[in-house]
Amino acid sequence: MKIKRFMQWLTLFLFIISFSVFVAINFRPLYVFDIGYLNILDYTDVSRDVLLHNFDQLMAFLNNPFNTTLALPDFPMSASGAQHFYDVKKLFLLDYAVLIITAIPAIWFIVSLVKQKALWKLIRPFQVALVVPVIFGFLMAVGFDTFFVRFHELFFANDDWLFNPVTDPIINVLPEAFFMHCFILFFVLIEFIFLSGVIAGRLQLRRSYSR
Repeated sequence: MKIKRFMQWLTLFLFIISFSVFVAINFRPLYVFDIGYLNILDYTDVSRDVLLHNFDQLMAFLNNPFNTTLALPDFPMSASGAQHFYDVKKLFLLDYAVLIITAIPAIWFIVSLVKQKALWKLIRPFQVALVVPVIFGFLMAVGFDTFFVRFHELFFANDDWLFNPVTDPIINVLPEAFFMHCFILFFVLIEFIFLSGVIAGRLQLRRSYSR
């Protein structure tokens, strides 16, 4: 019984994390906003429409498991640059696999809590979970450069992510600040989900006490 309960909670947390990652990495309006906010066009000769077309091509490659060749029409790329994006693609697909595998059991678990009027069980685990993004957010605020480097050292086994702007000009239009905004979006999403769970659980408790 304890193993089953542990697996239910593990599945739920993996679903929430993978879902938040999925939304954050595919939220195109964020890049559209950053084109102006970060003055990205100042670092390239292409127009806004051309830049977005190349960005969409890149995302199509990262999201499509059957697309094994990355070719951006307006941005040449070195072998190491292409290899890094292939490594990123593997992480994308890993996240999607986790999301798909955990979706049904996680949703089923939440539905069962609703039917049993046991959403209050979310309160303590989600309160604890709320602290984790705050810690990472603090580390980002203290020094995103260091956080960004440690992230790449953890998830990538090579130095291909250290792009040379001369051979891989794509890095000029994918500034570090954009990735920081992606991380912020992820943390906001996950905090919102955990906070919503805590609120839902407390509301249910309040209704049960008022009867």
